[in-house]
Amino acid sequence: MRTKLNITEGIFPMPVLMVATYNEDGSVNVMNAAWGTMQQRNMVALNLTETHKSVKNIKARGAFTVSIADVAHLVEADYFGVESGNKVSDKFARSGLTANKAETVDAPVINEFPLCLECEFVEYQSGEYGCGVIGKVVNVTADERVMVNGRIDMSLVNAIAFDPYTHGYYKVTERVGEAFKDGLKLKK
Repeated sequence: MRTKLNITEGIFPMPVLMVATYNEDGSVNVMNAAWGTMQQRNMVALNLTETHKSVKNIKARGAFTVSIADVAHLVEADYFGVESGNKVSDKFARSGLTANKAETVDAPVINEFPLCLECEFVEYQSGEYGCGVIGKVVNVTADERVMVNGRIDMSLVNAIAFDPYTHGYYKVTERVGEAFKDGLKLKK
């Protein structure tokens, strides 16, 4: 037996992505975007409406960064989702986090988040089924604290995921299998 749920956005887990841009005055703006994914190996797709301050900034600067939110900064990550950069100009400053300019694009890297994708703006797709911001990933950086023997250890990232069913956050920390290998056991 199955129970019908009153929800349509039911993919879980949804990543908790921190989209960072510079405002017109050079200050940092960050938004929480759960509706984002990799479109192909080096392309990010973010389902964001043009009313977001971040989208205006992305179009103006031609760049943005996408960081993976972590458990240690859950409160700040959620704040970036509940406060609008259109209404609060010093939203990032209020968070207490810090930022540096990205190595390759005109956008900030939030120092406290462990993993960051630097992206060049490619296009904005609108329309009934448009997905919003498309960006090309041109650089990826990780904080040294999540590196082991020169490789990223995702269990140390302590990424958080959004649950659209109950509006909760969950931590993603334990490796449970080997992609492209475990399924070979069933191959004949």
